[in-house]
Amino acid sequence: MTPSLAALDIATVEVFAQARSGWSGFFTLATLVVTVASAIRLAAAYLIAAVGESVGQRSGVLNLGVDGVMLLGAFGAYYTMLQTGQPWYGLLVGLGVGSVMGLVYAFITVTLHAEQGISGIGIYLFGLGFSDLLFRQLVGTPLPIRGFDGLFDSTVPEGRLDIEYPDLYNHSLVIYLAFLLVPAVTLLVNRTTFGLNIRAVGDTPQAADSLGVSVARTRYGAILIGNTLAGAAGAVLALETTGIFIQNMTNGMGFIAVALVYFGAWRPLGVLAGSLLFSLVTSAVLQWQTLGILSGAAAQLTAMAPAAVTIIALVVVTHRIGAPSALTRPFRRGAEH
Repeated sequence: MTPSLAALDIATVEVFAQARSGWSGFFTLATLVVTVASAIRLAAAYLIAAVGESVGQRSGVLNLGVDGVMLLGAFGAYYTMLQTGQPWYGLLVGLGVGSVMGLVYAFITVTLHAEQGISGIGIYLFGLGFSDLLFRQLVGTPLPIRGFDGLFDSTVPEGRLDIEYPDLYNHSLVIYLAFLLVPAVTLLVNRTTFGLNIRAVGDTPQAADSLGVSVARTRYGAILIGNTLAGAAGAVLALETTGIFIQNMTNGMGFIAVALVYFGAWRPLGVLAGSLLFSLVTSAVLQWQTLGILSGAAAQLTAMAPAAVTIIALVVVTHRIGAPSALTRPFRRGAEH
């Protein structure tokens, strides 16, 4: 055997041994619990944004500006936390920023009948640029912040932390509220008059209008809900997930949230499943990189795994289920769509 081949063979054995050690480290109860707990926290921002977007889309309005609204909500919450030290104030600011952007987007798409795809991209670019401008002018240097406290910090027995693995359930209240959005929005859409109006104007706006349902008012309300939750998702991302604000910190999360609406077939429970799947894959990949199982080019390739899983799931799921019939179509009274 030539020296070069011998060296290559030794290197291969060392890499295999390292990977084997890394995999054995990953498949321990402690690491798996940390992976799942991290996925739950990461899923919250996706879930809030995607559930809100599902309401808007059920009314017939597509919003590709979710990512921009998230960025504005994230900066608003982050800056408020820096100034006040109160994460709940930051969350309220995120909700308020989302509401304002919802009114702007509703005016553009419902009142002015602008093309929804282009309008959404405009909102995204505005959020991307304006949040960066505000950060540079008001903060300048990224400063870490402390977010919400765990809901059970004071009740978990100190001597039993290693046994009970509190990371799995000791999340902040906003994480639990994020998951409670699923039954709340399900009831809203399926069991309330407003929810039935949303579904009607999303499928047959002309028929809904003929029955006395205000298409414009209903879509305004749905868009307002969607964007308010997008702002809240950005706030949760800054306050709970990252603890800091940087330029383009969402890194396309808003677009993934839009895709998760299609994955979930416009139903909150399906959106929940998609959010957990995407976040679990993301969390697992991060753990693999931390443990040294993946490095170099392999790490860069697997970083695309969550997006790839989402795309594959979309191909499998969405061809079986139709979108709301009037999705992306502006409504004009008396006009045929």
